[in-house]
Amino acid sequence: MASSLEIAKKAKEAFVDDSFKLAVDLFSEAIDLSPNDANLFADRAQAHLKLNNLTEAAADASKAIEIDPSMAKAYLRKGTACMKLGEYLTAKEALEIGTSLAQNDSRFTKLLKECDQHLADFQPSTVPASVASKLSDTTAGILEESKKGCCMSQQISTITSVSPKYSHGYYQKPEEVVVTIYAKGIRANNIVVDFGEQILSVKIGVHDEDAYYFQPRLFGKIIPDKCRYEVLSTKVEIRLAKAEIINWPSLEYSKEIAVTQKVNVLSVESQRPAYPSSMPRKRDWDKLEAQVKQEEKEEKLDGDAGVNRMFQDIYLNADEDMRRAMSKSFMESNGTVLSTDWTDVGSKKVEATAPDGMELKKWEY
Repeated sequence: MASSLEIAKKAKEAFVDDSFKLAVDLFSEAIDLSPNDANLFADRAQAHLKLNNLTEAAADASKAIEIDPSMAKAYLRKGTACMKLGEYLTAKEALEIGTSLAQNDSRFTKLLKECDQHLADFQPSTVPASVASKLSDTTAGILEESKKGCCMSQQISTITSVSPKYSHGYYQKPEEVVVTIYAKGIRANNIVVDFGEQILSVKIGVHDEDAYYFQPRLFGKIIPDKCRYEVLSTKVEIRLAKAEIINWPSLEYSKEIAVTQKVNVLSVESQRPAYPSSMPRKRDWDKLEAQVKQEEKEEKLDGDAGVNRMFQDIYLNADEDMRRAMSKSFMESNGTVLSTDWTDVGSKKVEATAPDGMELKKWEY
């Protein structure tokens, strides 16, 4: 039986010969034999990029980073895939960390410049939630009815894939989308779920059966840190935290639907609401929005919310070196260290540090 190194060598030869599909298949065989080899996932990500399998490429690159956070090429491939998917914030974060690991690689500099240009061109197209929360009781009643409608919306569809074959469905609330994959008897250690800025990646591997993949590009952006999933006896339930409180007309992104949604939102935003009043005056919504933002800025938060606000303010007001230091130290230390000194952390790997009275424990998957 061939070893993973021998199979990986054949995969690389297939890649050089532009046989990218064969390369993916061979890398997959090698990964089955060596599931903790970050290089295999990073190389398969590159093959997926050549085939324009962008969600698969992003998922493989993320797995490589999870195994080896110091692998520069994994950040490059994740950044490339996310940029092609339009996930520029996620791409920028990956590329900045990659730049710190490979400072002489001009590819990172070029992609970061392109990414910054896309972010500069981006214009938000939704009504600010802060303003919506301050609308009159009449508007609040309308929004409440719309929320009830959102909660009732549900769509069930069947996924056509290689064995095993599962169906999935979803429903949504104003703040989250709940995706259900009807997979009976699946063990928790046989499923891997990853969350991106606008990507959901699910892999279910069952003994003696081909792995099942569900990797849609989602209709809207999500907050990965707030997403979670639970493996039950008859299904896998995945909860996606929406980045914006808007109704998703579908689970997966569609350019046609997105354009229609954007036009509708812009139309609503351009027509500032006017409500019946005994006073012959108009309400200045721009001024109200500015007041709400100022109130939020001056609001004093306690506990975890206050700490989170402090870190957000530090990051927003930091220069590029401070941001790179924060991203690198937080990621490499598994969330136990947060440094703003790039001269201290830029040239070394940041080790995880446990709080006083506690000890680090590495979880095995």
